[in-house]
Amino acid sequence: MRLTGRLRALGAGARGDQPAITRPPAPFVVGVTRSGTTLLRLMLDAHRDMAVPPETHFVTDVLAAFKQGPVSAEGFVEIVTSHRRWRDFGLRPEDLEARVGALAPLTAGEGLRAFYTLYADQAGKSRWGDKTPGYLRRMKAIGRALPEARFVHLIRDGRDVAVSITGLHFGPDTVRDAAARWAKRIRVAREQAQRVDHYLEVRYEDLILDPEPTLRRICDYVELEWDERMLDYHERAPARLAEITRDLPRSAERSVEADEVIPAAQRVSIHELASRPPQSDRVGRWRTEMSAADRAAFAQAAGDLLAELGYPAQ
Repeated sequence: MRLTGRLRALGAGARGDQPAITRPPAPFVVGVTRSGTTLLRLMLDAHRDMAVPPETHFVTDVLAAFKQGPVSAEGFVEIVTSHRRWRDFGLRPEDLEARVGALAPLTAGEGLRAFYTLYADQAGKSRWGDKTPGYLRRMKAIGRALPEARFVHLIRDGRDVAVSITGLHFGPDTVRDAAARWAKRIRVAREQAQRVDHYLEVRYEDLILDPEPTLRRICDYVELEWDERMLDYHERAPARLAEITRDLPRSAERSVEADEVIPAAQRVSIHELASRPPQSDRVGRWRTEMSAADRAAFAQAAGDLLAELGYPAQ
């Protein structure tokens, strides 16, 4: 399947009469959960210049706060460091506070850049990106705050997504529900794509079956020189995934009760395959692992989108 995309340059006057500020493009990997976004994150992060942290999730909280009015440096740091994902990044709150406190005026975009550059500096990298699947619903808002954001929407055959996600602690219980969620989120992303300046669709199947050409196209899109280490991402993957080897509260409340956390082992196990080279047998799993009844249920709920995307019916 072909890789498609759209790119509109931001020059003087693109968002008013002021000349655009030129910043290195920042890839934002989005997609329906279990579509290979962690795999692509690890591939990009293996690049000598690129640092992509674990899922952030707090960006939408930051944008919502600034929408209400000015936010102080202390307020910004509180939003970020009180988020349940904060400990995944291995950063010190005082380091973030020092960077944000030096910004005047403080905007959502500048504050977020302070976080991402701090993470990249810690990794010894000069560029940064993000991989948070759910941001596909907020691409317009993120792009407004961070014009350098270039969204990479990773799309996977929804039937394989259903096989992978059904029954997980964060997944739907039935294939029909998985199909409906897959279709809804892809349509939301495509609608959002019409209102952002940088958007690229990439197929999971291409990333697995033909990784180098696919990664080279992504590198061109985000203006990143090719680095062979991206193909050897699996050698560094265990160390990168070790960042999330901790119990995660299920909600914003920082409870440590056993039934209110996602155990560290469970968090890591769902990304186990990302520590291996691309596995071609992950493509088309639905043909052998999905019952005829579930195939029919998926087709009824989302067969039209499968056809629109060019996935085979059988």
